[in-house]
Amino acid sequence: MTVAHRFDVVVIGGGHNGLVTAGLLAKRGFKVCVLEKRDVVGGAAITETPFGPDFKVTALSYVVSLLPPTIVKELELERHGYRVFPQHGYFAPAADGSSLQLHAEAKRRHTEVSRFSKADADALESWDAWLGSLAGVLGPLLTTVPPKLGSKAPGDLMEAASLAWRLRGLSVQQVGDVTRLMTSSVADVLEDWFEHPRVRGVMAVSGVIGTWAGPRSPGTAYVMAHHKLGDIGQGAPAGAWGFPEGGMGAVTQAMRKACEALGVVVKTNAPVNRVIVRDGRAVGVALENGDEFDGDTVVVTTHPQLAFLSLVERKELPGDFVQSLERWKSRSGTVKVNVAVDRLPEFTAKKGFDPEVHGGTIVLAESLDHLEGAFQDAVAGRAAQTPMADICIPSVFDTTLAPEGKHVISMFTQWVPSTWAKAPDRAQLDAYADRVIARVDAVAPGFTSSILHRQVLGPHEMERDYGLIGGNIFHGELSVAQLFHMRPAPGFADFRTPVRGLYQASSATHGGGGVTGIPALQVVKAIVDDR
Repeated sequence: MTVAHRFDVVVIGGGHNGLVTAGLLAKRGFKVCVLEKRDVVGGAAITETPFGPDFKVTALSYVVSLLPPTIVKELELERHGYRVFPQHGYFAPAADGSSLQLHAEAKRRHTEVSRFSKADADALESWDAWLGSLAGVLGPLLTTVPPKLGSKAPGDLMEAASLAWRLRGLSVQQVGDVTRLMTSSVADVLEDWFEHPRVRGVMAVSGVIGTWAGPRSPGTAYVMAHHKLGDIGQGAPAGAWGFPEGGMGAVTQAMRKACEALGVVVKTNAPVNRVIVRDGRAVGVALENGDEFDGDTVVVTTHPQLAFLSLVERKELPGDFVQSLERWKSRSGTVKVNVAVDRLPEFTAKKGFDPEVHGGTIVLAESLDHLEGAFQDAVAGRAAQTPMADICIPSVFDTTLAPEGKHVISMFTQWVPSTWAKAPDRAQLDAYADRVIARVDAVAPGFTSSILHRQVLGPHEMERDYGLIGGNIFHGELSVAQLFHMRPAPGFADFRTPVRGLYQASSATHGGGGVTGIPALQVVKAIVDDR
């Protein structure tokens, strides 16, 4: 028997964007329901216990940055348990016993980098100033609704003109810099500024992390900038990253608590079967069990290929919109390796405990050539022989994650073949994880023997268990062809869709990618404006 429920807004997907959307709309007086397929909200930002109750692991998303302070304040997330420990710089050890440490403090960083290249140490100050100036441009663009470029409708022409007017203060040089950043490879940009392979390698990681692209692929310079725009909202500089107390699940649980305090109904174990459309307008959704949730407004926050190619009948959508989504690139070669250990790793290059090492990000990326070689391995259909790894140990600060003396370690690694999303190779995936662990052991002898438990999640597991098509953490590649007004389809980057009353706020929309909540801010504004 079909059971009907009535709401003003029905949100499909209980990830961070869905929860922020629901909370902000409820605060504006809407009666809102969130429908989540899994038994827990949070999407890819959840805390799990794959090793038993003693260890808490953030299986996928593992650090917070790009979440705007306005969301934290408006939803009062701190009152609901949101707390972030700032991350302390980067540490890049090598198997020869040397290491490069990028301290957060400029003077110490200069001294450290000078050991490798005095020219690079001097260039870092200018680099920071350059990125800072571009952040002043890209930051506002990240929160700008892209205009419908090419449309001749008066309103769309006004929007395009308005964007041009807001950017009128840019100099010719700044426009050129932004253009280069949006189209260049991170390798090309770094090679213009720095000379030492180790410096270039470490700094290139933020340009390729989570992407199906190597450092020499066009567009990776923007990915690097995208990761530098964050602010954890506690006086930290732009681009700072942090570890949330309780893991990433604590962030989304705080969001759920904020939503429920505002009257939002959050339903888990509620897989949606279809969006109900009548006369070209969304009027609700139907669950797989037949229950219906009626609403004048429906917001989808899942991957766009799931949202529009599975939940909406093709006859309700324009052919060119469907074609754009069928061609939407969502590849990934990412593998997340999580381990529980009985002691902290001790690095040959840095004996003993150092909060700036163990409490920072440990990077295994020797050079641009190393990174490009790892990517090209995957392009050729084999897992990288020398994987890249971005490693964090959040239990250094957060004692809630592991028993005393023990720790959980998150290793975000790349690349394996993107085809593994549909045709997994478990034996090769485990062999790849063995190589990742061996790389850590080479710079921190004894690491392998310290491992109590391990979890290996490849593109297939990310797609199957978390709804990340292709294993792509951005719901679609941040490539030149899929930025700004192209996310996720030309003419529909304004968080609306071809179906009236149906809106989108996934990470595939502009401003998404990472735990940003920016799509939620934008879709709420669109809904309120349309009302």
